[in-house]
Formats: sequence, structure tokens, C-alpha cells
Amino acid sequence: MAEKQKVLLAVLAHPDDETFGMGGTLALYARQGVQVHLVCATRGEVGEVDDKYMRDYASIADLREAELRCAAGHLGLTGVHFLNYRDSGMAGSPENQHPQALAAQPIEAVAAAVTHYIRTLKPQVILTFDPIGGYRHPDHIAIHQATVLAFHAAGDPSQFPDGLPAWQPQKLYYHTFPRGFLKLFVRLAPLVGKDPHKFGKNGDIDMASIAEVDFPVHARINYYSVADLRDEATACHASQGGTKSGGGLFGRIRRMWDSRDVFMRAFPEPDGHIEKDLFEGIS
Repeated sequence: MAEKQKVLLAVLAHPDDETFGMGGTLALYARQGVQVHLVCATRGEVGEVDDKYMRDYASIADLREAELRCAAGHLGLTGVHFLNYRDSGMAGSPENQHPQALAAQPIEAVAAAVTHYIRTLKPQVILTFDPIGGYRHPDHIAIHQATVLAFHAAGDPSQFPDGLPAWQPQKLYYHTFPRGFLKLFVRLAPLVGKDPHKFGKNGDIDMASIAEVDFPVHARINYYSVADLRDEATACHASQGGTKSGGGLFGRIRRMWDSRDVFMRAFPEPDGHIEKDLFEGIS
């Protein structure tokens, strides 16, 4: 009997989340023959973009979508699917109140849309953000909450009925990152004149408070064999600061040291060991 096709679904918020966060993992499974799909909730409309990147595009949304599709090609994604909500901007910004902003939507409505894609694509494994959305971006948190709800609803035909057969994915993971380096950064930042409570281009990311939230690691994925693909995808997101890492000896050393993604397993209940394959135990 032929082995059933493996399908992985990443549910994220903005163009570039798929690459800067878990791009190595997505490329690795695509290289292995897994159907890797992305549901992206918005087109990243909010934010400042240098005019040089806008020459061929009518809007920031058009630019960000083009960058995402470029990255998806390098990562080997089978499909990119948009929920067509609007980027909400950072917490407290006026964009939070836009009627189409993702963070302004009822979570049940967003979950219904995600449920539809789960039933359509039939993934065994789903990936999304951790409960604080990595760095507390409202859209990251909103899509995390909607994805968790959809994961459990998709297998119940009475929830969010859409005319499709129910489908229950087997595993749900949250992408996270080790806090050790972040805690070191928080300690050292003041020594070089940086305020870890006001990090980022607009000073609206509190790295110190993020470092205090420590999520367990249940899976470590080594993507060294496809690190070049992740680097190429990163370069696609030039308007967001993405650049292709240098080659040579330094580039190889960096890849060996930094070519791992870590995940918290939300379902099923972790059993204490660290997985090296997100499809481990899939029936």
C-alpha cells in the first residue's frame, strides 16, 4: 500500500513570517517531498517601505505579496493561501482599529477561515506562533488563537460547517526560540546604549519582557542541508531588511551553528523527549 502523502500547514500573519521564523523547517520538509502549505492572514500592508522598493508596485501589499511568493519559490512551498485580512500594526497603533485589521476580527471568524483550509488541505501537522506571538505582535497573537481553535474544530463537523468533510490534524506545534541568547542580549544591551525595553526600528518591542516568558522546547529541527534555500528566501524580503548571508568559510560556520528551529508541541501532550522530526509518530 502506498504511503499517504505527508502534508504540513503553517498558519502565520504576515509576509516574511514564513522565512524569518521557520523558513528552514519549511524548506527541509518541502525538500523531503512533504506538501508544505502556508496560510498567511494579511499582506503586511502597514509599515514604512523605502521608495526604492516601491518602483514596480502600486501598494505595499502588492510588494509584500510579491516578496512572499518569491520566498515561497525558494522554500519549495506547495501553496500560498491568503485570508485577506489587513495588517493591524503594532499594539496601540491606529491601524489596530481598521475594520479589516486581523486583530479587530472575532477569533471565531478567523478560526472558521483557518478551519476551511485545514479541511481542504488535510495536513497531519500544523505550525503557528507561540502564545505571545514571538514578540507580542497583535496579529501574531490573533492568528495563534484562531489556529488553536481551528485545530480542534476541524475534526468536528458541527463546528464551523462549510460543506467539507471533517479533518483532524494529528500534531500542533508553536514555533519559539531559546531564551538564553535573548536573556544575554537584555543584559548586554545597556552597555552599548540600547534600551531592551524599547527595541526595534520604532522602539515598540519590549525584549526584556519577552525574555522573561520561557516556553518549553519539544522539537529541534536541523535544517543545515537546506540553509542555502532559507538564505535565498530571506533575500526576497528585501523591504523588510532581508539579505542573503555571505558564503565562504564564515557562511558555512554560521550555518552549522545557527541552522536549527525549535518548537513547542501543543498537541498531543509532550512525552518528555526532544523530537527531531515533526512527523514522528504520525499514523
